[in-house]
Amino acid sequence: MSLNMILEHFIIVGVSAVFLLLIGLALGIVAYRYPRMKKYIMFVVDVFQTIPTLATLGILLVFFGATLTTVVIGLVLYSLLPVVLNTVVGLESVDPGVKEAAVGIGMSRMQRLFRVELPLAFPMIFSGMRIAVVTSIGVAIFATFVGGGGMGEILYKGVRTQNMSMIIQGTIVLIIMSFAVDGVLAFYENKLTKKRGN
Repeated sequence: MSLNMILEHFIIVGVSAVFLLLIGLALGIVAYRYPRMKKYIMFVVDVFQTIPTLATLGILLVFFGATLTTVVIGLVLYSLLPVVLNTVVGLESVDPGVKEAAVGIGMSRMQRLFRVELPLAFPMIFSGMRIAVVTSIGVAIFATFVGGGGMGEILYKGVRTQNMSMIIQGTIVLIIMSFAVDGVLAFYENKLTKKRGN
């Protein structure tokens, strides 16, 4: 195992997290603003999470080849549910009185969304993002099967050669990575929650 593997793993998860936030936020906003589309959007993202990761990557491999693109798209599709769901729940939980006050001072729908509703819902959205990112650290091990690199390589080699020491070493590193990322995100989530409470 090398530092390069760990860095590759972080890069895979980090790049995926950026697209996950953008796409998940957009889908959540659409589901919130257009209730008729909500059930369809939620159904689709739910289906994406139930499809086995290797099956998803295998399908994407046909279209995008053994590249980082395949891995990122696979991780984003698999991790959309908590981000989309928490975006919808967060926006729907904004105090109706606050929304009415925003209307009363003449804000447009877009102004209310970006200046009032999203800022108030962001702690909930961030919580969904935290779940998705931490989950992605473990799921990203499958990147090695489509040429994506990362920590999956050492686990794959360990299983293939029946090297228990290699498997344990890789597993411990992944656990440490997950706890470290979760700890950082939990710290910021608590700050956001306290800020909203004030």
